[in-house]
Amino acid sequence: MMSQPFSVQRLDHVVFRVRDLDASIAFYHSVLGCEVVRRRDHLGLVHLRAGASMIDLISVDGKLGARGGAAAAWEGRNVDHLCLRVEPFDEPVIAAHLRAHGITPTKAEINFGAEGDGLSLYFHDLDGNTLELKGPSQALPEH
Repeated sequence: MMSQPFSVQRLDHVVFRVRDLDASIAFYHSVLGCEVVRRRDHLGLVHLRAGASMIDLISVDGKLGARGGAAAAWEGRNVDHLCLRVEPFDEPVIAAHLRAHGITPTKAEINFGAEGDGLSLYFHDLDGNTLELKGPSQALPEH
């Protein structure tokens, strides 16, 4: 049996197809603090820094986005969700920040992720994509 020629290190980027590129850039900047790293307007593509990873946004009517057909919507998503590891994870502070942007997050619950079990909460972007903000893993009581 051959050994794997590589090992996956982390999420590099995720690409969301969006209806309004400028509004989505503003959303990701104001809500998550993501900064534009590069614009490729001829493709309808914007790269946003999200910590060590990237969130790429492509306009559904741009050269790349048009390949995907109809725009994603609340009833027809093309990605289930994106999880971003955040620190600190202070649920009341995060929830207040999201509510200040007109977003209603879920209540934080223990979920499993790359580092193990830890608190996370969910909310939606302007195109109905689900985002998860996940805190560090935590020791859970024995059952």
